[in-house]
Amino acid sequence: MTAVMIFFISSCVPSRKFEDMKLRAEAAEKTRLELLEKMKGAETNLERQIDEVTKMKSDLKTLKHDTTVTGSSLRKMTSQYDKINSLNDQLIDKIKQLESNNKAESVKLVTELELTREQLQKKEDELRGLETNLNTKEEKLGNLNKALELREKRVKELESILAEQKAASEALKEKISDALLGFRDKGLKVELKDGKIYVSMEAKLLFPSGSTTIDPEGKKALVDLAKVLKDQADISIMVEGHTDTDKIMGGSMKDNWDLSVLRATSVVRILTQEGVDQTRVTPAGRGEFIPLDPGKSKEAKAKNRRIEVVITPDLGSVFELLED
Repeated sequence: MTAVMIFFISSCVPSRKFEDMKLRAEAAEKTRLELLEKMKGAETNLERQIDEVTKMKSDLKTLKHDTTVTGSSLRKMTSQYDKINSLNDQLIDKIKQLESNNKAESVKLVTELELTREQLQKKEDELRGLETNLNTKEEKLGNLNKALELREKRVKELESILAEQKAASEALKEKISDALLGFRDKGLKVELKDGKIYVSMEAKLLFPSGSTTIDPEGKKALVDLAKVLKDQADISIMVEGHTDTDKIMGGSMKDNWDLSVLRATSVVRILTQEGVDQTRVTPAGRGEFIPLDPGKSKEAKAKNRRIEVVITPDLGSVFELLED
């Protein structure tokens, strides 16, 4: 653009004026460039100033917030300070009051101190009593613990004895069952109940109808039973006779009591003759009063007519332990 102007001017004015104008134009261009450079520096400076102003605004906001917090804290401290001053004034008044009433207050304090000492002594006496009581209870507790340990030991011994006797009873029951295996289908049954062995034999296996004399088949069963029982030293044997409800008609027996006792006695004789210790066998007549089947049919009556050999293990060691 400058070159055009110079060309235009050079065509219209004399050369001297042209040179003058050229110099002025160059000076003006230089000035323009300097101004342009200064303007760029000013713009840069303006941007920096804007950034600084933005930062100052942020700092001012933070300062205002800090000033608000500080002011709030100052007001709280001032309030607390006023309260402390008020409490201080109250304390000073109380000190003055105590100084004026020092003698009366001293007497009161001495009286309270003496009362406190008496209460303390009473508490100490109560504490000693509690300690004595506690020692007595601890001694009793120790004795109870010893007794409990002894009981637990005896319970374990009792459990051990009962377990041994249960095992022995089960073994004896199996031995009897094996010995009488041939009579299972002839009205004979062996079972273990409540720690006792029950050998139940229907009357038809042992006796003719209405008789107290044991027939050969029944005697064989009793002989086999005696072979097992005679070597058992720690048992007692109860032989029970049971009848049905039919009345005894004639003869030397008055009723079913007589019949049940005599049949039980006949069985005991066979057992003892075959080696069973007489001191361990007891005959008993139960009559018609403990039936297996309360019915009136022939089958029910046949079940009720029976001999039961009840074998009980010797519980002497158990009773001794319980007594101790």
